[in-house]
Amino acid sequence: MRVSYPRTPHLPWSPGAAADDLRSGDLSGLAGAEVVVTEKLDGENTTLYPDGLHARSPDSGHHPSRAWVKGLQGRIGAGVPAGWRICGENLFARHSLAYTDLDSWFYGFSVWTAEDRCLDWDATVRFLGRLGVPTPRVLWRGRYEERAIRALKLDPERQEGYVVRTVAGFDRAEFGRRVAKWVRPHHVRTDTHWMHAAVVENGLGPNSALWHVRSGGEPDAAGLGAALGLPLLPELDDVTARLDALGRTGDARLAGVLAHGLRTARRAELMPRLAGPLGLRQARRVADLVGLYPRLGQPFPDEERRAGLTGLAAAADLGVLHAVAAAALPGDEQVAWSALHAEDAGLLGPDPLARLRAGLREALADLDPDVRDRCWAQAREAYARGRISTVEEAVAASWARRDGRFPRLVHLCGPSGSGKSTYAATLPGTRISLDDLRAARGSRAEQRDNPELLREGLTTLEAALAGDGTAVWDATSLNRHQRGHVHGIAERRGALLTQVVAVVDEAELLRRNAVRPHPVPAEVLTAQLHRWNPPYPGQAHRTRYLGADGTVQDTAGSLDEED
Repeated sequence: MRVSYPRTPHLPWSPGAAADDLRSGDLSGLAGAEVVVTEKLDGENTTLYPDGLHARSPDSGHHPSRAWVKGLQGRIGAGVPAGWRICGENLFARHSLAYTDLDSWFYGFSVWTAEDRCLDWDATVRFLGRLGVPTPRVLWRGRYEERAIRALKLDPERQEGYVVRTVAGFDRAEFGRRVAKWVRPHHVRTDTHWMHAAVVENGLGPNSALWHVRSGGEPDAAGLGAALGLPLLPELDDVTARLDALGRTGDARLAGVLAHGLRTARRAELMPRLAGPLGLRQARRVADLVGLYPRLGQPFPDEERRAGLTGLAAAADLGVLHAVAAAALPGDEQVAWSALHAEDAGLLGPDPLARLRAGLREALADLDPDVRDRCWAQAREAYARGRISTVEEAVAASWARRDGRFPRLVHLCGPSGSGKSTYAATLPGTRISLDDLRAARGSRAEQRDNPELLREGLTTLEAALAGDGTAVWDATSLNRHQRGHVHGIAERRGALLTQVVAVVDEAELLRRNAVRPHPVPAEVLTAQLHRWNPPYPGQAHRTRYLGADGTVQDTAGSLDEED
């Protein structure tokens, strides 16, 4: 069934409302609700279905400006459930505004289920992201506040207006109370209607190459390299075909393509360099694929393979990882054998532990987050060892940790100047800093006593984790060997181990080091960067990633992390 998109009422203060436009005289559906304000784009309202599309009217006919979005629908339609529809803006043709830096020629702004219900905003963004469809820029979000929304400043030469909608979902019958718009005055500024004029394409920006891959398009190595500021190896057809055979879309497809194109790069350098164009969450996934895929080509005892593959699944989508490895190591028997084991263990899906995670979330909903995450780690380990397979068994396997009577250790790692100590200062518990121990002996730069300092720090850590104590280990911990001393104590004490990884690029580290009160000698920082090998998810119960601004921008291993 085809459905026309409802007419969106204008807010009372919208200057662009014409005499025949709807005006919202009742804002009670917004008042008191959490709302999101997104940029209103100047294009053609378009609805996509699993098997077709139309403009605002279901009987809209052919127009040259609709050809590209028809191709998009052909690529993503299979990912739209039966009876669902995606509503958005077709921006291929220039209307009144000339866009020069679009991520795509189609932006989605709402998703409707077979029951004619609009998904909540966060679910909308996730759903569209998995299909490779961007959403309009968010200008403001919060509890509805007319004064704050009225105060939004737009450039009428570049922006048509904004749309206010409730973050929560709603039925179609509620649309007029849950959605409203503000449009610039005299928003139609052309003498000839765009449909009757020659089609002038709006301009795409560098990020469009990324969104094209997310939506199932053929990757362009040069375009992707321009978007990332990094050169990609050009042979991408094989990995793309393998990812498509797996049914991967959105960020998963992009991650596999980029990992294959960047497979010769150094993982520790990739993560911060990709964080700018991709965001830290996606950058970490690409970098981890680059670091992990060679392992699939190495011999591994079959009796330990299930546990090993389940551990890898904490760090990467195993389907994508095997696709990258198979394309990078053609004909490798170890990779093929690993894929067979992963398939037999049910680990090649995009989220093989989703059912266990969802079941534990519900069963442990009333517990403290630390307790929930410790129980989730216990259940993951039992699953990896083949001891459990059902939600009920996962709940039972985590019973011993539910009283919360276990120690907690936060272990920071990263090169000097990456923000570890600043973050550590915000955390509760006994803080153990090797720099502070050096300073107590007279010099923070003195390295000759490192073995003795490490023993002193580990002794303090052992005492701090006695009973249900909390400790913070603040040191560079550049590689797994260095981290192993600390992790051994945490394991022996049964502590909840949280790894915090500071992700800052080399240029910023050098800049910070130059202005620090206690700068590290240049040759020492260079040596640190050479040895720096960030931990993978799964090497601790949970992992947090600090961006260059010192905030947590990604997590892994938490029961409540984003699916």
